[in-house]
Amino acid sequence: MLQKKICLLGAFAVGKTSLVMRYVDSIFSDKYHTSVGVKIDKKQLTVDEQDATLMIWDLAGQDDLTRLRTSYLRGAAGFIVVADGTRPFSVETAINMYKEALEYTGDIPFVVALNKADLQDDPKWQVEPKQLATLEDLGAEIILTSAKNDENVELLFHKLTRKILDYREGEQHSSTMVDKL
Repeated sequence: MLQKKICLLGAFAVGKTSLVMRYVDSIFSDKYHTSVGVKIDKKQLTVDEQDATLMIWDLAGQDDLTRLRTSYLRGAAGFIVVADGTRPFSVETAINMYKEALEYTGDIPFVVALNKADLQDDPKWQVEPKQLATLEDLGAEIILTSAKNDENVELLFHKLTRKILDYREGEQHSSTMVDKL
């Protein structure tokens, strides 16, 4: 069984902890849970007949006064960048965190969760298409999620795991090719 470390990155209060709680424990709470430093959870899953254990690192939120603690990214096989569809600045924070993480980790698999999708028809939903286009230009696969309604939460983690498995297979293929040269 593969064991892979993944990290959740994003601004404060975008729903990182709620996504993890929904995925790992199948629960949702309206109460705000502040992550201090990092909270680590574990979840076993099967993707394409491959068993894997995800070590999920829920990193504390970032804002203009705090920087991403890149040391938490050490050994990560992939990451999820989370933004809140009701707070456009969280998308900008997500873009910046992605760029910062990429400088530290190199080109590893990632996905973007645009959370609180249950509010898409609400006037509170304020993400602009230009912001999403910027993420897509960076190569992001954007998944609309709602921890509250359990919308695409499992899909989010499965997509990232599939990308990690594909990436890992590509590495093995590359190393085999190098060995043959």
